[in-house]
Amino acid sequence: MTEADILERVREIVADKLGIPEEDVAPDSNFVDDLGADSLYLTEIVYELEEAFSIRVSEDDFDQLRTVGQAVSYIAERVR
Repeated sequence: MTEADILERVREIVADKLGIPEEDVAPDSNFVDDLGADSLYLTEIVYELEEAFSIRVSEDDFDQLRTVGQAVSYIAERVR
């Protein structure tokens, strides 16, 4: 799975959870500042990402994932 594939799936999940168009979800989008996600939405997004990519995100890592690009890189390191 390429990073482009991962980005596309992450964009789908984030857009669906936040009720926004996929084109508004860019790699440099900050989940809170740019996309308006609160802690509940972030938790739901991470849960969906864990399910979609069969990974687990620790609490420490969860706190470090601030942008869509960071999430994509995190996932890419774990699904290769």
